[in-house]
Amino acid sequence: HRKLTLEVTSNPAWYAVQALPYIMEFPYECSEQVFNRFYANSLAAHIVRSNPKIERIFSQWKGTDALLSNLEKREDLKSVLLQETPWVLQGKDESERKRRVALLFDLNGMAQALDDAFRTLQKMQGSNGGFPWFPGMPESRYITQYIVAGMGHLRALGVDLSRDRELALLRRAIEYCDRQMAEDYERLKRSRDFNPAKDYLGELAVQYLYARSFFLAQEIAREHREAVEFWKRQAREHWLGRSLMSQGMIALALRRFGDEATPKGIIASLRERSLWSDEMGMYWKQNAGWFWYQAPIETQAVLIEAFDEVARDAKAVEEMKIWLLKQKQVQDWKTTIATADAVYALLLRGRDPLASEALVEVVLGGVPVDPRGEGRKPEAGTGYYSATWNGAEIKPEMGTVVVTKRDEGIAWGALYWQYFERLDRITPAKSPLAVRKTLFRKSVTDEGEVLEPISEGNPLHVGDILTARIEIRVDRDMEYIHLKDMRGAGFEPLNQLSGFKWRGGLGFYEAPKDASVNFFIHWLPKGVHVFEYFIRVTHRGVFSNGITTIQSMYAPEFAAHTEGFVVKVR
Repeated sequence: HRKLTLEVTSNPAWYAVQALPYIMEFPYECSEQVFNRFYANSLAAHIVRSNPKIERIFSQWKGTDALLSNLEKREDLKSVLLQETPWVLQGKDESERKRRVALLFDLNGMAQALDDAFRTLQKMQGSNGGFPWFPGMPESRYITQYIVAGMGHLRALGVDLSRDRELALLRRAIEYCDRQMAEDYERLKRSRDFNPAKDYLGELAVQYLYARSFFLAQEIAREHREAVEFWKRQAREHWLGRSLMSQGMIALALRRFGDEATPKGIIASLRERSLWSDEMGMYWKQNAGWFWYQAPIETQAVLIEAFDEVARDAKAVEEMKIWLLKQKQVQDWKTTIATADAVYALLLRGRDPLASEALVEVVLGGVPVDPRGEGRKPEAGTGYYSATWNGAEIKPEMGTVVVTKRDEGIAWGALYWQYFERLDRITPAKSPLAVRKTLFRKSVTDEGEVLEPISEGNPLHVGDILTARIEIRVDRDMEYIHLKDMRGAGFEPLNQLSGFKWRGGLGFYEAPKDASVNFFIHWLPKGVHVFEYFIRVTHRGVFSNGITTIQSMYAPEFAAHTEGFVVKVR
């Protein structure tokens, strides 16, 4: 035994709060980002007013590891130092964002930031009421409807948008959206094959209904009412063929427009198609795409809103929040939209996840672990703490862990066992990550190249070319993955140069070393990934091939390795 490390996070919802500064500080002056700065400051003001203890938590975070990026934390539990990876700057960027959390929640600066963001947004609004993506571009319906829906979120949360400047901006934006949807309808009516029973429902029409449903007090102009009724009818009749996000938006919009039956049918259908697990909560099987309505984080946020408002199902809402938090565990949310929507869904729907301060109780090998013993100090807010045992202190019974959470909500943790062993005696281990390595000899025959498995009856010889095939299995999307493939002393890789590669549908940075090859995978989608690289046999003898290890640098508790085996070369 070398070391046993226990770590526990009692309330991970605080990690969502730590993500908020990213929305406020995105460097580009496009309409969507300017609005998200306004949104983040409004959200921060609302959170502080509704939960005063947040300021106290932030003051306790200053000068501690709480404001370090997950990439920079817990170096002793990782298979490679952050400085040795291509992601050292990403780690510093995230740490800097977290350190500015306290600035976001400074009430004096908040009012000025709100005012600056709104004035910039006003200047970007076109004469027709629409917003472009960037100044000088034509107005974008998606961006305009996104801003209207975001304003609807703020109003639903109780943020005051009653000043003349805000009402004027909103009124003109909503009129622009009404006008665009009416023009779409008129174009359809002029086409020869127009049939009101056919499916004409696009994702922009769904987004329009959702955004418009927040502001029913603003009357729809008489010349636009026929068009709006047409699009509502299309949503009622053709919702089943839309994306998951669109189905959630349709359920919310139609309910607000006064239709009770269709939203209930949509929620019932969504419930039937949902997946559930103890660890991941309630979620849906979906393939992320390049379109805005295929984004998984934003989709889950809309569905949480639908189950909260339409179904009034508090249990389902809490189960769906678990999935969102589990994504934050292994990813640094990269977009302002994903961060804004996730924070809205996590913090401001259903039960307040920041209310609890109770710590998770852990019994290790029959002995309770004191969170405040032996110099330990639980982190404010998240309740994170860790405990370590060395060498002779480690007993076999410590492999049995009992975790008790007295209050509601999610908690997570990990137990790391670090030990010394001969490489060829190591047995495989897996988590939600799993890895397998196979060696083949590449031979040229009359029928072309063939791969032959290595066996006692088919020994290797100096000069043989081997194919190392690595298979990775992962049950969720992950970021910042380090894969280290050891190799026997009698082998050399054919590729000696570091660089970015694309193999088997997976992009990675490959870095050959003296005794191993390191692969750095920035984005690892859920599923099975197989890729190969080539090595040459250079010496005869009996060699330990070593093991292949894979680990999330963002969440080191997600790790796996292969078994060790011996290779003989004649």
